[in-house]
Amino acid sequence: MSKSFDRTFVALTLLATVIIVAMLGIILGNIVYEGTARLSWEFLSAAPRDGMRAGGIFPAIYGTVLLVLLMSIAAVPFGVVVAIYFAEYARTESRLYRWTRMAINNLAGVPSIVFGLFGLGFFIQTIGRGIDQAFYSGRLLYCQPSLIWAAMTMALLTLPVVIITVEESLRSVPRDYREASLALGATRLQTIFKVVLPQAWSGVMTGAILAISRGAGEVAPVLFAGAAYFLPLLPTHPTHQFMHMGYHVYVLSTQSPDVEASKPILYSTVLVLLVLTFLLNVTAIIIRNRMRQWMNR
Repeated sequence: MSKSFDRTFVALTLLATVIIVAMLGIILGNIVYEGTARLSWEFLSAAPRDGMRAGGIFPAIYGTVLLVLLMSIAAVPFGVVVAIYFAEYARTESRLYRWTRMAINNLAGVPSIVFGLFGLGFFIQTIGRGIDQAFYSGRLLYCQPSLIWAAMTMALLTLPVVIITVEESLRSVPRDYREASLALGATRLQTIFKVVLPQAWSGVMTGAILAISRGAGEVAPVLFAGAAYFLPLLPTHPTHQFMHMGYHVYVLSTQSPDVEASKPILYSTVLVLLVLTFLLNVTAIIIRNRMRQWMNR
């Protein structure tokens, strides 16, 4: 009886896996088949024109990569610091730890559209307006949607992923390493940065990879915080707006007056977005592996 039940469970699990893989293959195959028709060097390197029905998507590619880089620079170091506090310093019975842990758990469950509204209200209308009034005599410079505020909003969105991943990696380092370092006369801070953190470096890079994966594909936060509908120019300052590939796909699929005419461009843009996300992840994985090899020398 138990063997037949186990076989049935294994068969159902295998069937579910095959169905999921087949669905993924169908979706990717359709995107690759339809997307390669319009794909060309001009499409990748030119700016859009004629209401985004001609030209290319280079400003959207550039804006997406720049957003992901700024988001990672803002989210990963801060997430590592919070994870170190949770794993190495915080007492589980302290009120600060409970409040901070509750805040991180709540952030992880907040819909992305709420982060966009928060970025609009807090970063743009509060911090940006304060900067303009204090340093620019009220001239609108930071009090408007821009690249810097979109990156800060995306950093908040991805922060719980980084914190949880890095914290688990830090906790997986054996306690004996810490005790041996302290016994040799190292301070607690030296132990963390010289012993614990190098051993957990792969977890830090894993958190960065997960943040990149989510940040490259999110649309709702940048919709309010900085993405432009049509802007065939490259952002040259943190206060400039930018084009985003996810938002570009949304515009092509919902706002185009002729959906059938824009469908080839839409499929090609989706294909490029998938490839770009894949390349960003591969780059982060290569850096993680190289750093791991360097640490183990």
